[in-house]
Parts: sequence; C-alpha cells; structure tokens
Amino acid sequence: MPTGLKQTSSLIVIGARVTETAANTFTQGRIDLQLNPLDNEVFVVTGVDMDPQFPDQIAGARSALSFAMTTTNQATFPLFNSSALIAQKIQVLDDTIPGTGTYMETSSMDTPPSMIEYLAIISTNDFFLQIEGLVQAGAKAGSCKVYGYRARADSSVYAALVQSEVLSA
Repeated sequence: MPTGLKQTSSLIVIGARVTETAANTFTQGRIDLQLNPLDNEVFVVTGVDMDPQFPDQIAGARSALSFAMTTTNQATFPLFNSSALIAQKIQVLDDTIPGTGTYMETSSMDTPPSMIEYLAIISTNDFFLQIEGLVQAGAKAGSCKVYGYRARADSSVYAALVQSEVLSA
C-alpha cells in the first residue's frame, strides 16, 4: 500500500472500449471512475490488460494500430515518456514485400513486477483511452480491463497527487 493511502475497497475490475470515429483517426474515450473528491478518494491501478484489434494486412504497406491509457485528456497519441501514460500497446504489420506480413508488437507493462505495488494512482475522476490506426481499411477498436482498488488519501498526499496529475496534462 502506498504511503499516505488507506485502501477502501476490494479489487475492482473496470472494462472499457474505444472505437475510432473513422479509419486512421486519433480517437479518445473518457471513462468515469466516479471518485469522491470530498473524501480524497483515488484509484490505485494494479494492472491493465490491453486488447486492441489486429492491424489490417495491406499488400505493399506497413500498417499499425496504437492503443493507450492515460490519466489525462490528450490532444494526440501520447508518447511513451509522457507522465500521463499508464499503459500502451502498439502493433505493426509490415507487408511492404507483399505476402510476408511481418508482425511486431511493443507494449508497456500490463502488470507490475512483484516488487512494484501499483502501476499508477488516478486522483481525478476519470481516465482516458486513445486509439489511432495507420493505413487501416476501416475504423479499429480497442478494449481493456483495468484492475485496482479505491483508496482514501490524507489531505497533503491528495493535494500533491491531484496537482501532479493536472500538471501532467
């Protein structure tokens, strides 16, 4: 348990999904956690399982699908070094030599190693999912499951968490 926090719920699993508004278009979805700011309530993320659709195999092209989860609203797909980024998965299907279809995938930790207690602490009322395709024939979607628990922070810790999250936007 992070210092300054008191767990107030058992494990919670939140399922969420976002679909591109059109093929190859950055799209973002907002997921409400319904936290109670009057009680300094936060959500401690202990794991994320990301499951985007598979990129389209386009002969003679390199296609990709990027999927991410952040603590704050994003104007573009977040970079890996963004302090707001909780998890991401990027899939690339290279068919520049037609018929080869080489697949590559990169992702951040879905679950933390045993020596890390949590992935992130969300102190504002929501989190965001982003998806963006590259050279896709149609709009793509991504689903995720977020694992964690509600906790109450003492006043100074809560203020620091909120300020840090808002400033990372």
